[in-house]
Amino acid sequence: MDVNIIFRIAAVGILVTILVQLLKHSGREEQAFLLTLAGLILVLSWVIPYIYDLFESVQTLFTIS
Repeated sequence: MDVNIIFRIAAVGILVTILVQLLKHSGREEQAFLLTLAGLILVLSWVIPYIYDLFESVQTLFTIS
C-alpha cells in the first residue's frame, strides 16, 4: 500500500470538512451533503482496488491445493 494514498485521503477529508462548514454556515445544507457524498465516492474509488487486492490475497491464502 502506497503512503501517498493516505495523504490524498487526508487532504480530501480536510478540504471537504472546510467546504462543508462554509456551506452550512451560509445556509446551503443540501450542497454540503452533496459535497460530502462526492468526497466519499472519490475516496472509495481510490480505496476499492486495494480492498479487491486484499480479498484476492486472502482467497489465494486459503485456497486448498
